[in-house]
Amino acid sequence: MIPIISIVGKSDSGKTTLIEKLVPELTRRGYRIATVKHDVHGFEVDREGKDSWRHKKAGAHTVVISSPAKAALIRDVEKDLSLGEIRDKLIRDVDLILSEGYKRDVQPKIEIFRKEKHQELLCTKEDNLIAIVSDRTFNVGVPCFDLEDMKGLSSFIEEKFLKVGKGKEVSLEVGGNPIPLSPFVRDFMTKTIKGMLSALKGCDPAGRIEIRIEGEEK
Repeated sequence: MIPIISIVGKSDSGKTTLIEKLVPELTRRGYRIATVKHDVHGFEVDREGKDSWRHKKAGAHTVVISSPAKAALIRDVEKDLSLGEIRDKLIRDVDLILSEGYKRDVQPKIEIFRKEKHQELLCTKEDNLIAIVSDRTFNVGVPCFDLEDMKGLSSFIEEKFLKVGKGKEVSLEVGGNPIPLSPFVRDFMTKTIKGMLSALKGCDPAGRIEIRIEGEEK
């Protein structure tokens, strides 16, 4: 499952700037990064009169714009998607997702804080805060990195999300919410699922395994 980290902070804290600095460092290390920007006010990505705009205006649920260099997807959604739903429905083939905003989502958070602009932190460890990026130090039980220390922050992300348990991770989400698993449950699930898959013809359970069950809501 692709890990997600939310870059959060109060207004004018520099969330976009942090992502602009962090993505190149992680990319240089060989990781493919996806980013998600949350806009509570809505947005338009296509100009009026363009062919793709005309397709959407005509009533198409999903419009794809494709070229030799890149592709874009525009589609209707029934609600404001959680980060887990965005990952599962829309994002593939990356190593990490960095989001800007989503301070109320359940995903791990890195908060950026500037002492000349703000008085107190937005998040606590109870909000799944995992690190702080700031021009002052904090003693709140999570690592604190300088505003320019992208190498240190990238190494922290790499060790915590991209290297540890790679190929051995077992995680569970229900309704887009991560469910904590004890070591016993993780081991039981791993042995049970791999045992079932090994009995299937042409199925090699040694690699990555993904199981998705989607049913009607009661």
